[in-house]
Amino acid sequence: MNHFDLAVLGGGNMGRALIGGLLRQGMRPERVRVGERDPAACTALQLDFGLSATADNAAAVRGAQVVVLAVKPQDAGSVLSPLAAELARSRPIVLSVVAGVRLSVLQHWCGPQVPVLRAMPNRPALVGAGVTGLFVPPQCNPAHADRAEQILRAVGEVVRLDTEEALDVVTAISGSGPAYFFLLAEWLAQAGTDMGLPAAAARTLSVATLYGAGLLAHSGAGDLALLRAQVTSKGGTTEAALRSFEAANFGQIVVQAAQAAAARSRQLAEQIRSA
Repeated sequence: MNHFDLAVLGGGNMGRALIGGLLRQGMRPERVRVGERDPAACTALQLDFGLSATADNAAAVRGAQVVVLAVKPQDAGSVLSPLAAELARSRPIVLSVVAGVRLSVLQHWCGPQVPVLRAMPNRPALVGAGVTGLFVPPQCNPAHADRAEQILRAVGEVVRLDTEEALDVVTAISGSGPAYFFLLAEWLAQAGTDMGLPAAAARTLSVATLYGAGLLAHSGAGDLALLRAQVTSKGGTTEAALRSFEAANFGQIVVQAAQAAAARSRQLAEQIRSA
């Protein structure tokens, strides 16, 4: 983990999550530089992680073997384009975790000789429990892919994808997915309150159930249908609830929600491409 120099462009939540994960895995702070335009964020990064943070992105990427782009989509062009000459000289791996910005656009900003990869992590990366979809284009070699995966595994699991278009589906399933589970937990807590539980108790029951169900799903073979069946006794309370879901066509609602999220991801990408 200590055998390369890393630059992270963007010191927000995802940048900090990746940095924290890498440092916990043994990367030395002196091998990490952060490009961040907010002075307060630079100070916080230096205090929290003991690394170098600067508003000078060119200085941050100079000499780095890997550059992680972790800025807002609307800022990606203004951050990368001025670095094209520096990137052309050193040809680092550029790993983008920016939602919706296509490889063709990133490659245009970086220059044709720079290896560029795209990844889509999700918010649980903030607590080291994320999952990331990674697309490696054909022009990148296996060493590029392995290095990118090594970095991303610092905050959770990694799933390699065959096409860039699959990242729109990843966005819909795991990128936006935490919000779906949070909403269900929110509704369960509200249902508990409506049926007479104190609000604090209903929230604790809902949140702890969400957490525990996630741990069960993540353990063992991960057969979701089997796990559901193990909770569902014939003629019991769970079966009654699941039948209510089925009567409301809950499965199709979930599919439609995911399709809407994927479609919106594609729309946002087109907006950035044409901007």
